[in-house]
Amino acid sequence: MKRILTGLKPTGDLTLGNYIGAIRQMVKMQDEYDSFLFVADLHALTIPQDVKELNARIRKFIAMYIACGIDPNKNTIYIQSENEFIPAMSYLLECTTYYGEASRMIQFKEKSKQNANFSIGLLTYPVLMAADILYCDCDYVPVGIDQKQHVELARNIAERFNNRYGEIFKLPEPLLSQTGTKIYDLKNPTKKMSKSEENPVGVISLFDDLDNIRNKIMKATTDSLNKVHFDFENQPGISNLLNIASELTGKTIETIEEQFKDKGYGEFKKYVADVTIEHISKIQKRYEEIINSKELDSILNTGIERSRKLAQEKYELMKEKMGVTRKILN
Repeated sequence: MKRILTGLKPTGDLTLGNYIGAIRQMVKMQDEYDSFLFVADLHALTIPQDVKELNARIRKFIAMYIACGIDPNKNTIYIQSENEFIPAMSYLLECTTYYGEASRMIQFKEKSKQNANFSIGLLTYPVLMAADILYCDCDYVPVGIDQKQHVELARNIAERFNNRYGEIFKLPEPLLSQTGTKIYDLKNPTKKMSKSEENPVGVISLFDDLDNIRNKIMKATTDSLNKVHFDFENQPGISNLLNIASELTGKTIETIEEQFKDKGYGEFKKYVADVTIEHISKIQKRYEEIINSKELDSILNTGIERSRKLAQEKYELMKEKMGVTRKILN
């Protein structure tokens, strides 16, 4: 079975858009691949974080993904910082990575412009990402088009290391994310619903109070046409709500249009709110069962044991190939 690896940076809040557009696709892929899923908490440290918020989100993100259908029996689930061999590998890889490669990464260029006093971690974290990918010999890394560059860097670093020291790493392939329907901001339905959005009014968090979810949907931006019809150019707000309803009920957009052809926006919004709350309430119930349970720690303990074993084997092999070992090499 081919292996995939996915990392989750514990920043912002997981949204309905994340669930429909990405998490449900991951649930499908776990039946097709040997899946590694980790919280990339070290990556969050490239910029200052609120310590308590970051700490809480590490467990919250894992628990919420499991609540959304990620099966611990089909995934190796772990926290990045608990595997000490990955950052150790990262340093060895840094020594075979050129400054020009790291400084050309899109996120580094953008964020370093925003703050001249950026950390060295901002420059080197793509190499840590390469270590995340390479230690477990994954075949594929599901990424959006904006993250493809990181997998390409990992391939370049791995290929150079193999050429210099011998075949150690498998060259991973980017797997362009099989994204589901894109969900947009409820107040500004021309931009994606984002977990990093500073204005939460148009964003439905999977952690939101259910009454708050209803209020956000009832106040969603629509138009003056008073027609429940999918037309993203002229009716982006209504089209966005139709997408949400269709994804959560399994009904076609045409079926929902027919259901509300003689009804007003208020009744339609109430319907969207009802189906959204019904869906998210089930997720939240499972989340509450697992967030502070021994089950979650058991899942993470099992995952880190497998992850650490693979990373230690790769790290020791890298050291030997590079000559940094007490053993006398032939």
